[in-house]
Amino acid sequence: MPVLTRLIPSPVVVDIRPGALDDLASVLADQRISQSGRLAVAISDGSGARLRERLAPALPGADWFEVGGGTIDDAVRLADKMKSGRYDAVVGLGGGKVIDCAKYSAARIGLPMVAVATNLSHDGICSPVSILDNDAGRGSYGVPMPIALLIDLAVIREAPIRFVRSGIGDALSNISAVADWELSHRVNGEKVDGLAAAMARQAGEAVLRHPGGCGDDGFLTVLSEGLVLSGIAMSIAGHTRPSSGACHEISHALDLLYAGRAAAHGEQVGIGAAFATHLRGDRDGSRTMADALRRHGLPVVAREIGFSDEEFVRAVEFAPETRPGRYTILEHLGLSPERIRDAYGDYVASVTG
Repeated sequence: MPVLTRLIPSPVVVDIRPGALDDLASVLADQRISQSGRLAVAISDGSGARLRERLAPALPGADWFEVGGGTIDDAVRLADKMKSGRYDAVVGLGGGKVIDCAKYSAARIGLPMVAVATNLSHDGICSPVSILDNDAGRGSYGVPMPIALLIDLAVIREAPIRFVRSGIGDALSNISAVADWELSHRVNGEKVDGLAAAMARQAGEAVLRHPGGCGDDGFLTVLSEGLVLSGIAMSIAGHTRPSSGACHEISHALDLLYAGRAAAHGEQVGIGAAFATHLRGDRDGSRTMADALRRHGLPVVAREIGFSDEEFVRAVEFAPETRPGRYTILEHLGLSPERIRDAYGDYVASVTG
C-alpha cells in the first residue's frame, strides 16, 4: 500500500503575540505538557533573570537554573543539575544561547523542551539543532525540536534592535540556501525535500517582501513565523540544508579565521546570502536582497562589519572547508582568490552604486 501522507514534526503550541508570556503557565497546563507545574526553567543573567520576577508567581512549582554561557560544558552542567528534579518539562527562557543549552540539556535527560524566546536573533528558536561552543570551536548537535514555542512581541520589542536585525538576515539567507540545495540537486543529484525547501524559501520571501519595519507587530509576527518555519523545515529535511548554504559557509569562515571579531550571525549570513546570489548570476535578486537588508539597518558589504575586502575574500576562499561534503555555489564555481576578488568588487559596485 502506498504511503498516503507523512507526519510533520512540529511543536504542539506556537503562540506569537503581544502578551503571550502572561499565559505560559496556562498553555503548558492546557496542553498537558506540565499539569503538575513541575518545571525546570533555564534563564540567563540578562533578559531571563529580569523576567523571572514577573513569571515566578504564576509558576510556583518551577525551579530556576541560570545558564552560564553557550558551551557544551554549560549544557552538560545544566542537565546534571536538572536530572534529579522529576520535572515534566524544561523551559528555555531567553536568547539563542539559553535556548540552545536548554534544548541540549532536555534531550540529555529525556524531557520535552519549551522555548520562550526573548529575542529573534536566529532560527534556532525552533530548530532540531543546538549550536554550542566546544574545544574545537563551535559544534551543531542534533536534538528534538521544542514541544512548544512562545514569542511575546512586547518582550521582543524591549530587546535591542540588533537582535531583530540579526533574525532578518538569518531568515533572508534561506532564499540563497535553498537555491544552493537545488543547485546540488541539478549537478550531483542530491535529494531535495520539496516541502522543506518550500517552507524555508517562503519564510525568507515573506520577510523579504513585507513592507513593515523592525518595530511593527505585523512585521515581527511574519519574522517570528519565518524563523519558526525555518526550524520546522530543517526538522522535516533531517538536516540544515533548507537554511544553510554558501551564506553560512562564509559566516563560519569569518568566525574561524577572525575569532573574536565576528559580527552578529544574521549580519554575516545576510551579506553571505546576497553575495552568493550575485555569484549565481542573479544580479537583480542580489540587489533586492541587499536593498531589504539595508532598509532594515543591516550591513550589505564586509567593511560595514569590520572586515576588509581582502579578509572577506580570504573567508570566501576558505568557506568550503567549513562544511566538507556540502555543495553550494562556492564549490560549484571553485573560484581562485583573484576571481573571488573580482566578483566581490562587482558585487560591491552593484549593491552600493
